Amino acid sequence: MRTVTFLVLEGVDKGRVFRDLSVPVTIGREEGNVLRLNDERISRYHAKVQSEEDDIILTDLESTNGTRVNGATIQIRRLRPGDQVSIGRSMLLFGTMEEIEARRVAATPASHGGTQTIRADELAAASGRVSVAAASRKPEPIAPGEWSARDTDIPPLPNRLSGAQAARLAEIFDYLHRGVTNAVENIEANEEGTEVRLGFNEWQTIQAVQMLLARYGRMVSEPETHE
Repeated sequence: MRTVTFLVLEGVDKGRVFRDLSVPVTIGREEGNVLRLNDERISRYHAKVQSEEDDIILTDLESTNGTRVNGATIQIRRLRPGDQVSIGRSMLLFGTMEEIEARRVAATPASHGGTQTIRADELAAASGRVSVAAASRKPEPIAPGEWSARDTDIPPLPNRLSGAQAARLAEIFDYLHRGVTNAVENIEANEEGTEVRLGFNEWQTIQAVQMLLARYGRMVSEPETHE
């Protein structure tokens, strides 16, 4: 049976992961939805996700405020790993990190005129047809200098934070998250979802977040210079 995964990027339920939901999946604010969100701007039964001819299809159920995929208002749309679905004040990321990474690899052209080999399971995951995690293999280790958002590659948070420390860390995360969210809200994607266009103001915002992360990193590693 086909399953889908959504991560809530923005909204009251920010940070929640709805993992391996069996299709069909209804999305809305009312009890009875498989994916229920606490958002008053979402209709009771807002949208539906279903499998059709090996594709994952998102359909707006004549909602009051509409459904957008990668910034474009849609009535029905094929979903691919990495697509951003906006409903109400909430933004959802479609796919697992493994599926999104497989799509990125499949879309990356071979460098220096060489040939790029993509496994069949990676190609299937890139199209959203099957999860790489379900392909009964361990994820490939990332190369030095590369970045990955897979659960196995994410550095853990420090343990035993005091209440005040946890509150401050959450405040920093929320501030940085808000900056990135403001930048990506206006990204325009092509019909295939393989390319996005970023305005200069949004690019400056992302650079500012990058700069703040660098400053926070320096403050953590050299606290005596910032007392």
